[in-house]
Amino acid sequence: MKKLLFTILICTSMFAIDLVKLPLMEMKVNHKYSNGKEQIITIKREVDEVCLNIPITVEYFQSENLASSKIDSKCKKTFITTKGLIQPFSFDDKIKTVGELEVLKFILEKSSRESSKYILVDSRTKDWFDAGTIPSAVNIPYTDLEYDKDFLNDYKKALTNLGVKFLGEDKFDFSHAKTAIFFCNGSWCAQSPRAMIRLINMGYPKEKMMWYRGGIAAWAGVSLTMTENIEK
Repeated sequence: MKKLLFTILICTSMFAIDLVKLPLMEMKVNHKYSNGKEQIITIKREVDEVCLNIPITVEYFQSENLASSKIDSKCKKTFITTKGLIQPFSFDDKIKTVGELEVLKFILEKSSRESSKYILVDSRTKDWFDAGTIPSAVNIPYTDLEYDKDFLNDYKKALTNLGVKFLGEDKFDFSHAKTAIFFCNGSWCAQSPRAMIRLINMGYPKEKMMWYRGGIAAWAGVSLTMTENIEK
């Protein structure tokens, strides 16, 4: 019996995913845009060859030098840093905060394999989603998670995407609620926290919620694949 358990342990470790290696893999996912178009996208770390020769030194990584002509535009990732409200690292003791590698693992092992149980949620409004998001993410705007008789179809659609059955105002069935990772623009963005607050107030189980605090700014900041901008 001990020999069998040892063999199983060895086999499991051989096929266990090294999180650090995930960005080097080419992960194919199906993404559905808001206009109905579907596209197979390969998620990977997209680093142009011209960027590989940039040394990791203070001279090149200080912001004033990043903006200079010393560095090719293909190697720059710049964001406005003076807007929004900085969010705490931990949203709730029962809700895990995750980073890029955990999101990649979730896509690879969970949401792209069992969409009826797992979902990656872009909590931003449609205009942001259409401008570019994490491939395979589903757009559930935080605004659609507030009950409004005039926009009841949007409200029901949002809940259905999360596996929640709407039974009437303030009445829900969470027995098939999906395990979800929520994200928005970055550590200063309050759209995903607002979405989670509204769901928690409804009764959504916290143990089925995770938060990618870094969001789009962190994802794009490490050159991971984004979807096309369909607004252009």
